[in-house]
Formats: sequence, C-alpha cells, structure tokens
Amino acid sequence: MKTIAQQLNVKEFPFKISDKNGKEIYLEDSDGFWFKREYDSNGKEIYFEDSDGFWFKREYDSNG
Repeated sequence: MKTIAQQLNVKEFPFKISDKNGKEIYLEDSDGFWFKREYDSNGKEIYFEDSDGFWFKREYDSNG
C-alpha cells in the first residue's frame, strides 16, 4: 500500500498535515516512516499510530 506522500507524489520532506487548529495529524519522512494522530474536541491526543505498527488510544475523564 502506498503512503499518502507517495500517492500525492510528494518530493519534499518531512511531509506534514495539520488540522484546522494547527495540530499535526500526519507526518511522513523521506524513508516512508509515517505517523498519524487524532485529537478530541479539547485538543488532547486520543489516538496515535505509526508505520512500525505501534499505536495507542487514550481516554480522558472530566478532569482531563
């Protein structure tokens, strides 16, 4: 499967995508390593995954 940068034929690295709040949600380097993140409505990271297969998911209570 092709990475996002490969699909878009990107030649300049690191390739980054940020959300509307400026939070980095995707990064890819020239070697094809990538990671992606998701954030909740308070801007806290709730999900992370990378191309090596590492991932985690977080949940926050009302106190953060």
